[in-house]
Amino acid sequence: MTAKRILVVDDEAKMRRILELSLKSMGHDVEQASDGQEALAILETGSFDLVLTDLRMPRLDGIGLLRALREADNDIPVIVMTAYGTIETAVAAMKVGAADYVIRPFEMETIEMAVTRALTMQVVQRENRFLKEEVSRGWGDFVGTSKPMQDLYDLLKQVAPTRSSIFIVGETGTGKELVARAIHVASGRSGLFVPINCAAIPAELLESELFGHVKGAFTGALRDRIGKCELASGGTLFLDEITEMPVGLQAKLLRVLQEGVIEKVGGNTATPVDLRVVAATNRDPQQSVDAGLLRRDLYFRLNVVRVDVPLLRDRHGDIPLLVDYFIHKYSIELSRTPPRMSADALAILESYAWPGNVRELENLIERAMVLCRGDLITVAHLPAGLGPAPAVPTTGAADVDAKAAPNKSDSLSLRLHVDELERHLIDEALKRAGGSKAAAARLLQISERALWYKIKRLGMAERA
Repeated sequence: MTAKRILVVDDEAKMRRILELSLKSMGHDVEQASDGQEALAILETGSFDLVLTDLRMPRLDGIGLLRALREADNDIPVIVMTAYGTIETAVAAMKVGAADYVIRPFEMETIEMAVTRALTMQVVQRENRFLKEEVSRGWGDFVGTSKPMQDLYDLLKQVAPTRSSIFIVGETGTGKELVARAIHVASGRSGLFVPINCAAIPAELLESELFGHVKGAFTGALRDRIGKCELASGGTLFLDEITEMPVGLQAKLLRVLQEGVIEKVGGNTATPVDLRVVAATNRDPQQSVDAGLLRRDLYFRLNVVRVDVPLLRDRHGDIPLLVDYFIHKYSIELSRTPPRMSADALAILESYAWPGNVRELENLIERAMVLCRGDLITVAHLPAGLGPAPAVPTTGAADVDAKAAPNKSDSLSLRLHVDELERHLIDEALKRAGGSKAAAARLLQISERALWYKIKRLGMAERA
């Protein structure tokens, strides 16, 4: 983390000096104030990233300082320190907008962890505000600033304004429909965005859903009906799970795309349509063509531009942003104050493989919000057994020898063997990184916070 400007507010000069030395050892720039009034004067002279304040002080106390900042629409994170560790003071501080609450006396490690957590969450909230501003400009509910997501944004900005057909490929839960909606919004087309899930509609009804039907075309056709293609004329037709569409119907769809006209089921009148088609699948498109699930000519027609949606396990750095986004989303739905997530719980989420991608994360946060009654989501609110999925290393496999598995036991416990493998890999990464946790985390392709969590869980603190 880069150096931040921190204001320490305490009426005890000795405590201010101790905190200043500790925070400077973390690489931060520190200024001091003896009470809330002096702090407000200093804050008016420049920009700060964090305020660390005592609760009980003369003239203006910590709660008063917090209120003054929030009334001035200043959202700077504030950590409150107090020797009066009652529930009432904690609740009062949090209600006014404290980022954290530390009871005195405390270990300096506690303060350092609280500072790191508050500064990290500040970055997350700032990035989330930026993304929400992007949403208001018409880019949909995208959340993520990682390299894979930046590449996706750049590609969408290029292709959205064109009339070209787009083929979206991504695992279940990655947000393929979200991408399609963003393409439509950014395209400038005045018509509707009309989605249709080809896997959710029985094959015998799908043709009518797409093209519509006339009264009496089949049993139950009691009136004329407009199909999705006609509804999407002038806009965008989104064909989700295109490989589940019957091959015979794919031929009719290809004709519509080539000729720009549709005929309703049971009718004989051609209706012109102006379609921009976006298709999607969670399968490998070429394998679907080879298996006869997708017509080759239709695939070529749809695959003018291919968009691959990043997997969540390939952008773990976006997880804090997504967690914050979903916590606030479900706080609104549940009409409650947004809770925070503990560092241990977030570290587990950052190290998990996410086979269900963003949809799985959203469901997990919704569940945690329902179970959490307080203001902190902890490991206890996460599903049992949640953790990093064991995987065989794709490189350096020869380095993982007998040291990576328990030699003195015939146990078949997967957890035991995985723990030993993790210890070995963490040891090796720390050696290669010269003891640097940040560099070791990069070698292991996990966040530094996740590495700290693993070191603590595996009992490696004395070695690290």
